[in-house]
Amino acid sequence: MNRVYRMNQAEYQGLLQVASEQVPFGIYGIEKQGYAELRCDRCRSMSQLKELTRQFRGQGYKVYANRTGNLKDAGGEGAEGALMSATG
Repeated sequence: MNRVYRMNQAEYQGLLQVASEQVPFGIYGIEKQGYAELRCDRCRSMSQLKELTRQFRGQGYKVYANRTGNLKDAGGEGAEGALMSATG
């Protein structure tokens, strides 16, 4: 269920902050050329996080990730997919 929202930069930054609080160890957002996607990719290890980050960067995205969270809080579910998309 993909949804696209338009918002200004201040609203986007606030949403990015909320997303960062929801993902203790993993990727919570990606962006490139006026397109941003909030994600909820929880990782189980640093190698998994690095690999996922490399994949997005290889596609030209800027990656927002938390790398110092508690792995116990991150859960063992792996990548869960996108929360929502936003443009701005």
